[in-house]
Amino acid sequence: MAFLTLEGVSKEFGPFTAVRDFNLEIDKGEFVSLLGPSGCGKTTTLQMVAGLVEPTRGRISLDGRDITHEKPNRRGLGVVFQSYALFPHMTVAQNVAFGLEMRRVPQAQRTERVRDALSLVQLSSFADRFPRQLSGGQRQRVAIARALVIAPPVLLLDEPLSNLDAKLREEMQFELRRIQRKVGTTTIMVTHDQAEALSISDRVVVMETGRMTQVDAPYRLYEQPSNAFISSFVGKTNLIAGTWRRDGASGAVDVNGFLLEAAAPEIVAGEPVTLSIRPEKILLRTAGAGRLDGRIASRFFLGSQWLFTVETPLGTMTVSTPNQGDEPPKEGSPVGLDWAPSNLRIMPGNAVAA
Repeated sequence: MAFLTLEGVSKEFGPFTAVRDFNLEIDKGEFVSLLGPSGCGKTTTLQMVAGLVEPTRGRISLDGRDITHEKPNRRGLGVVFQSYALFPHMTVAQNVAFGLEMRRVPQAQRTERVRDALSLVQLSSFADRFPRQLSGGQRQRVAIARALVIAPPVLLLDEPLSNLDAKLREEMQFELRRIQRKVGTTTIMVTHDQAEALSISDRVVVMETGRMTQVDAPYRLYEQPSNAFISSFVGKTNLIAGTWRRDGASGAVDVNGFLLEAAAPEIVAGEPVTLSIRPEKILLRTAGAGRLDGRIASRFFLGSQWLFTVETPLGTMTVSTPNQGDEPPKEGSPVGLDWAPSNLRIMPGNAVAA
C-alpha cells in the first residue's frame, strides 16, 4: 500500500482548471519530483498536498488516513518554500526550534533535536548566527533543518534551489539528496529544472497544462519519453517530422523521401510521426561516412563538451560531442552524422512546429 496517494485530484479556479485528474502513489521514503514549465499545475498540486489549497475534486490520503480536507497544521508536513521564509530576527537555532515550540515540545528535547538537525545539515557551528550572516546555500539548509526537525511524514519542497547561483545550485542538489537519504523522509519536490529533477529523484512526474504526461524513473524518462513534449522538455533533442513506413519486419521514417531506419511496431504504416534523437547520441564523422551529410553552421565550446548546429537535408540538427582536447571541425566544414537506429525515438503525430 502506498504511503501517500492522490486519487483523481483536480483544482479549478473559476473557469480555469489548474490541475486535472491527478493520480499518483508515492511509497514511504521515496523522492518524487514534479517537473514542468511555469503554469503547468505542479505548485498547485504541492499546495493541495500541504493543505494550503483545497481540491475541487479528488482524495488525498496519507498512510491510510484521508487528509483531503484537513488543515495544514493537522497534517504535520514539512514545507520548504522558494524564499526559505526564515525569521530575520531569530538566530539559526531559534529558527529551527520554532516548529517545536509551536508543538510545545519540552525545552531539553527541543535543544537536542535542534542540535541533531543542525548536525544533519552541517551547520552546527552556525547556531548563533542570524540569517543575514549566512550564504544562500546555508539559509537553504537552515530551512531544510527547520522542516525536518519536527519529524514530518512528508517533506514538501517548492523550488528550493531556484534562488542559488548555478555552481551552488548543483552542489546543493546532491546535498539535498544526501540529507533525504539519511533521514528517509518521503519527499515531493517541485521544480522546472530538468537536470535537478533527473539527478536526485527516484521518480519524476512530468506535467503539462495541469495533467500528468509521464511518471517514470529519471533514466527511463530521458531515454524513453512518451511524447514529443517530454522529449524536448526533458533535456535537449532534435525533432523531425516524417511518415512511418514499414517493410516486412523493419521500418523507417520517411522525411521528404529520405528514409531513416527505426523501430516503432505500434504505429500503422502511413501515419505521421515525430522522430527524436538526443544531441549526444549523434556522432560526427567525415563527410560521406555517416547516415546523413551536413555542414557545420556554428559551434560552441562548453568546457566538457562541444555543441554544434549542423545544416542537413532534414533541417538544422544539434550535435553534442565530448571535449577530447583536440579542436573539432570548424564552422563551414562538411561532416557526416551517424547514430545507432536504436537511439531514434519515434512518436505518433507531427509535433514539430511549422
